[in-house]
Amino acid sequence: METATLEARTATPAEPIPSVVALTATAVQMVKEAMAQENLAGHGVRVGVVGGGCSGFQYSMDFESQARDGDLVLEQDGVKVFVDPMSSMYLQGVTIDYVQGLQGAGFKFNNPSAKNTCGCGSSFST
Repeated sequence: METATLEARTATPAEPIPSVVALTATAVQMVKEAMAQENLAGHGVRVGVVGGGCSGFQYSMDFESQARDGDLVLEQDGVKVFVDPMSSMYLQGVTIDYVQGLQGAGFKFNNPSAKNTCGCGSSFST
């Protein structure tokens, strides 16, 4: 009878993975509530950047049933977050919050790399 030997290997730490995008606890809760209202159990949220807006780039956020080829897939407190490779370059260190104010409520992107933002808060340039 032949026996197999398993060799234990320790992974050498590579460069630390930078935080691409993070949701605040309030944002996570609002995503979960919205998915429940829309009967989207098992879905996640796609966060991205598209050309446009008054400052050059615009944030996008929508529900998604599954990852696409090449997506970076993150999970935060039970919420899957899908980010395409191109958007990930612009979302390094971004925090998404959910805010309520006199002019309404919605998701707010806090981007430490944005050089200019517009008054609406959903457009930026680097």
